[in-house]
Formats: sequence, structure tokens, C-alpha cells
Amino acid sequence: MIVIFACVHNAGRSQVAAAFFNQLADPAKARALSAGTQPGERVHPEVLVGMREVGIDLAGVSPQKLTSELAADAGWIVTMGCGDACPVVPGAQRDDWPLEDPKGKPIERVREIRDDIKVRVAAFVEQNGWG
Repeated sequence: MIVIFACVHNAGRSQVAAAFFNQLADPAKARALSAGTQPGERVHPEVLVGMREVGIDLAGVSPQKLTSELAADAGWIVTMGCGDACPVVPGAQRDDWPLEDPKGKPIERVREIRDDIKVRVAAFVEQNGWG
């Protein structure tokens, strides 16, 4: 099962969600990709710091565009604040997590958003039997 986490710039929320998902899910059952409708140049610096604090290094990760080709094999797409810009992926189940963008936020707020995402991802993995 491929799960895509999508947000606008693919430089914060969706990167965090995919990293936690791939850490928590059994790779034989499911794996996550992250993408954005208007990908940024790099992962937000405050997100890099927040994720390093929990032992995940996203420094080598580059935002990528959510294309129909990328989404073709997805069984799920979880959108995060891209609203009408989030694509419809035929055949994929969809959920939307209304999460605040961590870009430019103080590290304390970035930690709160990161921890909220981890709780959501853990529940999602558990509910679908991907652990």
C-alpha cells in the first residue's frame, strides 16, 4: 500500500508525516511518500530542527511535485491544508488533516505540530493494520 501525504509546498507537514509513517509502519505492508502541489526548494529549516530533535534527519530530502504519475499507485492520499489545490486521486481513499503550516513558526509551535502529526500517523497506521 502506498500512502501519499500532500501539502502545498511539501516542505513541512507532509514531510514530517511521511517520515513518521515510514518509521512506524511495516514496510512490507505500507510505505509513505510526500509531495506538494507547489513544492518549495527545500524542507523548512525549523522543521529540520524539530525532526532532528526526535532522531529523524530530513536534510537530504527534497520537496517533490504531486503528479498524477506519482499518485497513480496510491491507495491513500492524506491532504494537509492544500484545500482546493489538493488533487483528486481516482481510486485512492482520502482523508484531510487540517494542520497548521509550521513554516516560520517558533520552535515550540513546530514541536506541537510535529507531535500532533506523530499521534495522527500512529493512529492511522494502527487503524489500518500496517504496524
